[in-house]
Amino acid sequence: MLNPTCALCTTLGGDLIFQGEKFRVIRAEEAGFPAFYRVVWSAHVVEFSDLGVADRVLCMAAVNAVELGLRAHLRPTKINLAALGNVVPHLHWHVIARFDWDSHFPSPVWVEPKRSFDAAQQNAILAKLGPAEQDMVVRLAALS
Repeated sequence: MLNPTCALCTTLGGDLIFQGEKFRVIRAEEAGFPAFYRVVWSAHVVEFSDLGVADRVLCMAAVNAVELGLRAHLRPTKINLAALGNVVPHLHWHVIARFDWDSHFPSPVWVEPKRSFDAAQQNAILAKLGPAEQDMVVRLAALS
C-alpha cells in the first residue's frame, strides 16, 4: 500500500540504481557524499519490525548487497548504516561509504563539517561509481 502524502511513495527519492518487486536502491543527492545510497522498501511501512520475517531478511540482504558493492570498488574507510525515518517515516536504510578525508569524518554526515570539502577526492570516487553500481545490481538481482 502506498501513502499519497509520503515522499518515498510518490517519488523515487534519488537516482534509481535497482528496482525490485519489494524494494529499490537509489543513489541520493547528498552534497559532499558521492557514495550515499538508500534501500527503500516499496510498500509504505514505517518501521523495520512492520515487515514479516522473510521480508526483514530480504531487506537486510539488499542492504548487505549495496555495502558489498561499495566495499569492493571504493575501499571506504567505513560504511555507515542507518534507518532513521525521522523526517520521512517510510522504511529506508541509508548505506553510506565514508572516507577519512570526507568533510565530516568521523562524525555523522548530518552534523557540521570538520574540514573543507575535497573535490579531487570526491571526483575520484565518482569515477568508480559505475562499476560499484553494476556490482550492486548483480547482487541485488540475485535476491529477486
